[in-house]
Amino acid sequence: MKEKVRIGFLGLGGRGQGLLKLILNMADVEVPAVCDLYDDRIKAGINIVSEARDYTPTGYSDYRQLLKREDIDAVIIATSWQTHGRITAAAMRAGKYAAFEVGGASSVEECWELVRAYEETGIWCMMLENCCYGELELALLNMIKQGLFGELIHCQGAYGHDLRGEITGGIENRHYRFRNFQHRNGELYPTHELGPICNMLNINRGNRLLTLTAMSTKSRGLHEYALKNKPEYANVDWAQGDVTTTMIKCAHGETILLKHDCSLPRSYSREIWVQGTNGIAVELGDKIVIQGRSPEGGWMEFEWEALSKYIEEFRHPLWTWFREAGVKGGHGGMDYLVQRAFIESVKEGKLPPIDVYDSATWMSITCLTEQSIYMGSMPVAVPDFTNGMWIDRRPDPKCRYSLDAVHNDLF
Repeated sequence: MKEKVRIGFLGLGGRGQGLLKLILNMADVEVPAVCDLYDDRIKAGINIVSEARDYTPTGYSDYRQLLKREDIDAVIIATSWQTHGRITAAAMRAGKYAAFEVGGASSVEECWELVRAYEETGIWCMMLENCCYGELELALLNMIKQGLFGELIHCQGAYGHDLRGEITGGIENRHYRFRNFQHRNGELYPTHELGPICNMLNINRGNRLLTLTAMSTKSRGLHEYALKNKPEYANVDWAQGDVTTTMIKCAHGETILLKHDCSLPRSYSREIWVQGTNGIAVELGDKIVIQGRSPEGGWMEFEWEALSKYIEEFRHPLWTWFREAGVKGGHGGMDYLVQRAFIESVKEGKLPPIDVYDSATWMSITCLTEQSIYMGSMPVAVPDFTNGMWIDRRPDPKCRYSLDAVHNDLF
C-alpha cells in the first residue's frame, strides 16, 4: 500500500480550487503539479498549495506536459464538461489513475474511448460523483440492501437547482454552462440523481439501462432572467429547455425518471424517489410508507411517516463513522467521502467503487437525450459499455466506500 499519493491537479476554476483545498487537508496526499489554461488560475492553484504545504508545485498550461511526469501517481480533473473525457483517456494512457468531475458526455464515442483506454492499459478512472455518498442516498441504499422496499420497481431523481445567475454569468466567469445551455438541449447534468439510482438498481452489476426517451419544455427562464439582470444577454437564443424529463427502462423491467430543472426560480433538491413492492420513499416532503411498519389510514391506504426518522434508524455505517469522526468537506461532506474513495483506491491498488463502465454509462445519458429530443422524443438505445459483462460481473473490491454492498464489518 502506498503511504502517500502524489496528485496532479487539472482545472482550477471555482470547483477545482475547492477540491484542491479539500485534498490538501489530507495528510497522505501531495500535489506536486497543477494545471489550467489560464495564468491567473495557475497562480491561484500554486498559491493554494504553497500556503497549505511546505513546497511549491509546478504550474502547467498544457495537461500533456503534466502527464509526462513520472512522479505523479494520479490526477484529478476538474476542467470543463467538454474536456473531461479526452483528458481522462489521455491520463490513463499515460499510466495515471484519473478521477474526473461530473458532467455529461458530448458523444457516445467519448464514452467508448474511456472504456477502450481502461481495457487497453489496465489503468482505471473514477467519476467523482459526490451524490453517491450523500447521507440520504446511502441510507436509502442501506434500506434497499436490507430489503425494506421489497423488489424495486421505479426510481426518480432530479437536478433541481436555480442556476440562472451562474449560467448567465458564464462568459465573464469563464464557466462552461453558458455555452452548453446556449447550444444544447438535453439532460445536461444527469449524474447527481442517476448515479445513486444506478447503485440502488445494480446497474452494470446484474442489471443495465436499455432505452430512454427524453422531452424538453420551451426555453423561457434564462431569457426572462437576462432581461432583468443581464440585459447584455437578453437576445441570446437559448437552446436548452427549462425542464427536461427523461424516462429510462432497465433490463429487469424497472423504470427511472430523471428531471433537469435549472432555469426557473426554485429551491435546490435532488427529488429522490424510491418505490418497491413493499413501500415508497419520497425526499420532497420527507415522506415514507413501508408496508408492515407504517400505520394504515383510510380505505386501502397507509399514512405517511417521516423519512428522516428512517434515515436515523438505517443510517449507512459509513455515515455513522463519518459523523463520529467529524463531518468535513464541501456539499455536506459528500465531496470528502468521494475524494477519499478515490485516494484509498489508489493507495491500495484496487478498482474504485465508481468504475469506467459506470462513468461511461452515466455520462452517455446527456448526448443520448439530445438525440431523443431532436428526433421528436423517440426512444434511443443506451449502449452496453460492459459488452455483456454486466450479466455476471464479480462484486466490487470490498471497502468502506463500496456502493454495490454495505460492509458493516469494516466499521
